[in-house]
Amino acid sequence: MEACPECVEARTALAEEFRRLRPLFVALGDENRQRVFLALLEADQVGLRAEELAARTHLNRPAVSRHLSALRAAEAVAMYRDGTRTYYYPNAAGNCWAALRTLSGHICAVTEAAAAEGYPHTEEEF
Repeated sequence: MEACPECVEARTALAEEFRRLRPLFVALGDENRQRVFLALLEADQVGLRAEELAARTHLNRPAVSRHLSALRAAEAVAMYRDGTRTYYYPNAAGNCWAALRTLSGHICAVTEAAAAEGYPHTEEEF
C-alpha cells in the first residue's frame, strides 16, 4: 500500500528538519557531553570554567574542552570571557532550541495524522 502524497511530503520535510538538527543530536548524544551540559544546567551561577566542569564531571580538562567545543558548535552552549577566564553556560539564545521545539511539534503532527489515518497497517490487514 502506498502512502498518500501529502504524508510522504510531510515526512520528507520532517527528515530535512531532523538533518538540520543532527549536530545538536550528535552533541547531546554523547554521555560525557550530557554530563557537561547537565553540570552547566545545575550550576548555581551563570557560567562555569572548564576546570570547574572537569571537577564536577570527573573528566580531565582536555576532554571537557573537546566536549565544550562540540556543544558550542551545536549552539547548545555559549561562552563569555572575563579577563583571561572563559566561562561556559547553556545557550538560552541559541536557535537550536527553537528548532528542536519546532521539530518536536512537527513529529507530533505527522505521527498524529498518520494514526488518524489508521497507520501503521499491519500485515494481517493486507
